[in-house]
Amino acid sequence: MFGNKKEEDQRFYIKSSENVPTLGRIVILVDRFTGVNYLQSWVGSGSGITPLLDKNGQVVVDE
Repeated sequence: MFGNKKEEDQRFYIKSSENVPTLGRIVILVDRFTGVNYLQSWVGSGSGITPLLDKNGQVVVDE
């Protein structure tokens, strides 16, 4: 993802990817430097990305 870098040199990796019928594609990306999880969605011809939040509204961070 993102060029020809080795996997461990890439800043982001895909943690999860799912096609949701009638909605689009949902991907969870993780920033290797900060551990922050992002939710990326593709719906029709549009897309968006936002930090993933837990049930308390806090940003999900992997150790």
